[in-house]
Amino acid sequence: MYVVGDSGRPKIKSLRGSFSVGRRPEMEWADSRGQSQCPLVRGSSWQRILLPLLGGQPILSLAARSRRHLPGLSRLSQTGPATRVLVLLLWLLLPAWASKIPKETPTEPPPPDLLLEGGRKLIFERSFSSDLDVRGKPGFWAKLLDTVIGEPEHPYLVRPYSVAVDSRGRAIVTDPGAMGVHIFDFERHKYTFIERAQSYKDPMLAPQCVAVDAQDNIYVTDSESGKIFVFNAEGKFRQALGSLKGGEGYFKRPTGIAVDSAAQRIYVTDTLRDQIFVLDMRGQVVRTLGEHGTGNLQFNLPTELRLESDGLVVVDAMNFRIQFVDYGGTFESSIGEVGDAPNSLFRPKGIALDSEGHLYVVDGFRGIVQVYDREGRLLYYFGGKGTRAGEFQLPAGLVIDKQDRIFVVDSYNRRVQVFHYYGLPKQAAGERR
Repeated sequence: MYVVGDSGRPKIKSLRGSFSVGRRPEMEWADSRGQSQCPLVRGSSWQRILLPLLGGQPILSLAARSRRHLPGLSRLSQTGPATRVLVLLLWLLLPAWASKIPKETPTEPPPPDLLLEGGRKLIFERSFSSDLDVRGKPGFWAKLLDTVIGEPEHPYLVRPYSVAVDSRGRAIVTDPGAMGVHIFDFERHKYTFIERAQSYKDPMLAPQCVAVDAQDNIYVTDSESGKIFVFNAEGKFRQALGSLKGGEGYFKRPTGIAVDSAAQRIYVTDTLRDQIFVLDMRGQVVRTLGEHGTGNLQFNLPTELRLESDGLVVVDAMNFRIQFVDYGGTFESSIGEVGDAPNSLFRPKGIALDSEGHLYVVDGFRGIVQVYDREGRLLYYFGGKGTRAGEFQLPAGLVIDKQDRIFVVDSYNRRVQVFHYYGLPKQAAGERR
């Protein structure tokens, strides 16, 4: 089938005619017995059918040019025809695939470490926004497969709001824009997305804040449906607290949530009622705290809620302050005031406490995180408006894990940024809840 013509140029005869291939002295497409030297398609039936269908001359030209550099392909002649065809197709796709590989962009330098009093410091660690940040960069064969059949869609943060970290170190992020909850498991390189928007009964429409209990069950407030959704640690739906007959929710606008597993209590702020609801683990109301107003234990649109060793920390948003309330419902103290002074709070959002008892407060308008001691003194702040690492656009939720890693939901930049606080050597400060 493969013969050398009078001109010395190899010619190919096939069912669709004959054509020449390039003139290169190292090319030998027929041996003295007339056998094909193209290792992938040896055999008369494949020569007559496969090569014309695959393009003939361009295929052989490419194979000839590459043969010197890929001598290992000759061993494929000992494999079956189907294997040889598959390898040839993948081989031929390599140039087109390689041309589509995006060049690595220089990594943006992280913000400088923030050096604090007494040897303390705050450093930027990372940010994440999609499942790719959990699973890592795809390998060679994954990229090749993406080129052949198309790259899969990658879930990403749309309008993230709140964040929690469970005992496994997983970051759990609510996303009203995606109508669901993202679970980023960095240790196991696993990503999970929880959604119930299309569920006939108890659909989850606008997930707002999130908390976990001692068993890593996930509790999500839904500001639109007026319910609290409970999922197990793997993201399977368990129940909807506050679900009334007819599908309505008991709460007007549930926002902040915290779970005290030891006391078997759930704390929820109902923003439109200006109250904190205390529930048992079945969702029954045990008591309420607060009322509308500007005095102690009075609220004007309370939002985020956190537990500390001896009580609650509540964001009293439109009173521009943070209130501390003990578990008995008695007011203890408050931090913040309206204004533009360095220690004032303009749009308080997420709150959290580190291992030394410092209070972190997100100011959504200024794009910063302010850090206070328990007496209300501003210690320092970090961030600023922008899109670079360490900067924020409308930040919202905040959580600090047991290693003092600080997770800040950078909502408008569609990401979560992670910082690490290194304090003084740990002293007896009591067990964090």
